[in-house]
Amino acid sequence: MSKKHYLFLVAIMLSFLLLLTGCSKEKAVQTSIDESQEKTVESKSIEEVTGNLKVHFIDVGQADSILIENGENTMLIDAGNNGDADLVVNYLKNEGISQLDYVIGTHPHEDHIGGLDAVINTFDIGKVYLPKVTHTSKTFKDVITAIKNKGLKITNPVVGNKIILGDAKGVILAPNSKKYKDYNNYSIVLKLTYGNTSFLFTGDAEDLSEEEMIHKGLDLSADVLKVGHHGSHSSTTTDFLNKVNPSYAVIMTEIGNDYGHPHKETMDKLKNKNIPVYRTDENGNIIAISDGNKIEFNVNQGDYSYGRESKSKKTNKGNETNTLTAKVSIPTEENYYEDKDHQGLIKGNINSKGEKIYHMPDGAYYKKVKAEVLFKTEKEAEEAGFRKSKK
Repeated sequence: MSKKHYLFLVAIMLSFLLLLTGCSKEKAVQTSIDESQEKTVESKSIEEVTGNLKVHFIDVGQADSILIENGENTMLIDAGNNGDADLVVNYLKNEGISQLDYVIGTHPHEDHIGGLDAVINTFDIGKVYLPKVTHTSKTFKDVITAIKNKGLKITNPVVGNKIILGDAKGVILAPNSKKYKDYNNYSIVLKLTYGNTSFLFTGDAEDLSEEEMIHKGLDLSADVLKVGHHGSHSSTTTDFLNKVNPSYAVIMTEIGNDYGHPHKETMDKLKNKNIPVYRTDENGNIIAISDGNKIEFNVNQGDYSYGRESKSKKTNKGNETNTLTAKVSIPTEENYYEDKDHQGLIKGNINSKGEKIYHMPDGAYYKKVKAEVLFKTEKEAEEAGFRKSKK
């Protein structure tokens, strides 16, 4: 081989080696960039928040009212019965509330929007959320009047829409249909995330609404579940509870209520999953405080009892009881009106004059009247201030 050919071959080999070395370095650099990107993504997944998120489950008996505070940012979800108006207003005032960024009436039943008109009339209000459904009751009309008198507009919930409350981020998860037979399923369901903690507020959403949320593949996971419909068996299906997989559950109900809330089926599900339960019928006002990483309650957890069992309400220390014990009278079959799902059949309605009237299943106007509230006994209706229809 001539010297010229030899040098030519050496040059080719050197070029090839240089090419291989360059590719190797380029690959090494690319790998380093990918790893750096992964670390960046991981660090962004940790939510940074300041201060605390306080969620007040206000004891309004057989009703719902929830105050949420994050610094100066505030939200109220429902406002109890008509008779709870002063209680809710005074509770907010005692917390130093003068304005509410958001007011949510989950659905137009009296035990959720009863005190809403008083709240709207008393405080400066930012945005009002109500589901897109009307009701014939005076209670509903009073709320609409209060909104109009304040020059406010109603915002209807849209699934997926975001609500920002300071460092807390909310997303609407229900209702998912335009029409329902039962007003409960119009309930606005809101998930609120604060740092690495989250709360799910369900109103009275029942199994149908729960199934729709599951079917749509919505992220239902939450640390705290406000159990739907006061712990009724018509809500909190096994599938729904598994999707939420809460660390804590809160039930808003009243001692010895005639609905039998919370129902055995629901309490058994919570007990079987070892989920600590906090209950307004046992603890009164419940406050959950999140620092973004952990959640603490101002009371000790309740028990898994159900139905019309007589019990004493505990103090906020959770280990003492008040001296008054609820006396529960279980009606006899003759005057006990309920359907196969244990829902009351006696219709309570507030007419245009503001009169509270209840209608029996055999009454002349029974089919024409839309129930604002359902009762199982005439005694229950009368104790709530309703009088029997004359026809």
